[in-house]
Amino acid sequence: GAAICATALLVLRSPLLDERPAQTTPAAQDWQDYSTERFAELRAAGTPVFVNVTADWCITCLANEKVALSSATVLATFRERGIVYLKGDWTNSDPELTRLLQEHGRSGVPLYLYYPDGAGSTAVVLPQLLTPSIVLGAIGAG
Repeated sequence: GAAICATALLVLRSPLLDERPAQTTPAAQDWQDYSTERFAELRAAGTPVFVNVTADWCITCLANEKVALSSATVLATFRERGIVYLKGDWTNSDPELTRLLQEHGRSGVPLYLYYPDGAGSTAVVLPQLLTPSIVLGAIGAG
């Protein structure tokens, strides 16, 4: 027992762990915070928008972000096509996001929407389980 505790303390105090946050923090964030105002501004300009409504407690959301929405290919395609990635955090049940969920017939997260370019375009609603190919297919790149 004491040896395990000592080993755990050594690992926790390792200089490698102290550097880890700096290594895993991206230089530039790939998404912007969702707000009704920002969304309306982008839509009025005809900018293509990908909306991710998520929550910290949503295991499916976290898996989709890790597998599909953090994919280098997906993020590079978003950049190449000028798609703005908005992320809405519903962890504490934000009323703006609750309205957005209800508008799309959902009572909870995840919700993924893609609005192609053009101010009047309608949303493509993606499935609740994502892969990079599903995302790329929804935005017409796959």
